[in-house]
Amino acid sequence: RSLLSRALVDLDVCLCLFFFLLKVRPIEPAAVLWFTDGLVIASLENYSPASRIGVLVRAGSRYETFDSLGVTHLLRLASGLTTKGASAFRICHGIEAVGGCLSVSTTRETMVYTVDCLRDHIDTVMEYLINVTTAPEFRPWEVSELTPRLKVDIAIAQQSPQIGVIENLHAAAYKNTLSNSLYCPDYMVGKITPDKMHTFVQNNFTSGRMALVGLGVDHAVLKQVGEQFLNIRSGTGTIGSKALFRGGELRSQTGGSLVHAAVVAESAAASSAEATAFGVLQHVLGAGPHIKRGTNSTSRLSQAISKATAQPFDASAFNATYSDTGLFGVYTISQADSARDVVMVAVSQVGAIAQGNLTVADLNRAKTQLKAEYLMSVENSEGLFDAIGTQALSEGTYHSPEAITQRIDAVSSNDVVNAAKKFMSGKKSMACSGNLVNTPFMDEI
Repeated sequence: RSLLSRALVDLDVCLCLFFFLLKVRPIEPAAVLWFTDGLVIASLENYSPASRIGVLVRAGSRYETFDSLGVTHLLRLASGLTTKGASAFRICHGIEAVGGCLSVSTTRETMVYTVDCLRDHIDTVMEYLINVTTAPEFRPWEVSELTPRLKVDIAIAQQSPQIGVIENLHAAAYKNTLSNSLYCPDYMVGKITPDKMHTFVQNNFTSGRMALVGLGVDHAVLKQVGEQFLNIRSGTGTIGSKALFRGGELRSQTGGSLVHAAVVAESAAASSAEATAFGVLQHVLGAGPHIKRGTNSTSRLSQAISKATAQPFDASAFNATYSDTGLFGVYTISQADSARDVVMVAVSQVGAIAQGNLTVADLNRAKTQLKAEYLMSVENSEGLFDAIGTQALSEGTYHSPEAITQRIDAVSSNDVVNAAKKFMSGKKSMACSGNLVNTPFMDEI
């Protein structure tokens, strides 16, 4: 009797496991589809109960003209305004009623409109996403009400020295396009009219400059929505100018006790193999602490700088890539009287690598850190969505995590040394803020 009951229990367990395995479906690979007018559709069906759908548009601040500077900042705030198909109240109430969330983010190259919802309500939120991205009205009284929010955004950004340094760095590094700020200039607040907003949308929000990306959604659903996009707004839009690197220096005297300084040179475009080498070089030097609330004392930059000053400091390698160019260098935070020594030692560490001072252990550690950083970023839905969307928009395809890690493994010590040589021999750009009295930089670098 005991043996019979035990056998029945084992059989029950086996049957439960069998039916569970029947319900488990493998994650499908990302599917990418091109339409005739250039729209890219990319989806990854992971059978999650929650879905994330977004529209990525090549309409970042680099595409602003001299008379529309700051328009992308205003568009970011205007995402919930009335459209031709839905009022502002309906968009807000409709998305909230199904537990969804609409968010908009911008970079210098792209604007990203994203909706998150339970997969049962995809049709509902997609209606609002289409309206927001293809049929805005920009009613004058609604646009004017955004001015206080615009001022708050600018004020918050001005309180962050890091944001100020990065914005000044791009202004110093480039002659055009990428020199445009992510934030509206003070003199343009209240001067961006609905007509300028409509002109920017008509020139840039076209199917040839868009990618429709879905995570946790069937590809057939996105394809149907994509056909609606083509019917509403087709074409290739305005062709942007190539970024021109110039070099230079911008200082912001704040009188603070700390000095934030960034020194960069032109690196490589995001999709190139050389960009991967710069990514490895960043981790060879030190890309930030790897322990939460920890220090960066084990990095190559920190160990070298600690021998030159006893005062507190922070230093890490800086790496930013774009579709046609990139920036690589060092970012330091230090006391005013030791700023010169900190910056000079940080730059000298890149020079040491350029001369071949790179061990196999340092190279392997850096490659492992870069692979781990990427793989951990795509473990969450936000990072995976960004990876799929960025590649779909810029390259029209999607590289699996395995392909990315293989690309990192292929980087040799010569590739990293050549990347360091390019930084040392290239024209430099610098931005700094803080107490900058008697702190020479560019003349000595």
